[in-house]
Amino acid sequence: MNKSNKDFNIISRILEYCVEIEDTVNLFGDTFERFKSDKIFQNAATMCILQIGELAGRLTKEFIAVNSEIPWRSIKAMRNIAAHAYGSISIPDVWDTIKNDIPVLKAYCVKILRN
Repeated sequence: MNKSNKDFNIISRILEYCVEIEDTVNLFGDTFERFKSDKIFQNAATMCILQIGELAGRLTKEFIAVNSEIPWRSIKAMRNIAAHAYGSISIPDVWDTIKNDIPVLKAYCVKILRN
C-alpha cells in the first residue's frame, strides 16, 4: 500500500477525530432526538466532521488513488458544507454521517495504520 509519512500522519489524525465523534455520541446519548435538540452536541460532532474533511483535503493524490474505496471527495464536500453553509446544514444528514459513515471511515483508518 502506498503510504507516505505525511499520509500516515493525516490518517492518524482522521482516526482521532472519528474516535472523538464516538466519544461525543457516548457523552451526549446515541439518539437522533437528543442530537436534533442539542446545539452543543451538533456543534461538537460537526466540528470533528469539518476537521476530517480538512485533513482529507491534505492527502496526497497518490494515496487517494490507491485508497479510492473511501469517498474522499464526498468527505471534503461535507467539510465545505459544514464550513460555508453551517446555518443551513441538514441535521439528519449530519446524524447519518455520524452513524453510518464515521464508523466505516474509522475502521478503514485502523486498517491502513495497521499495514
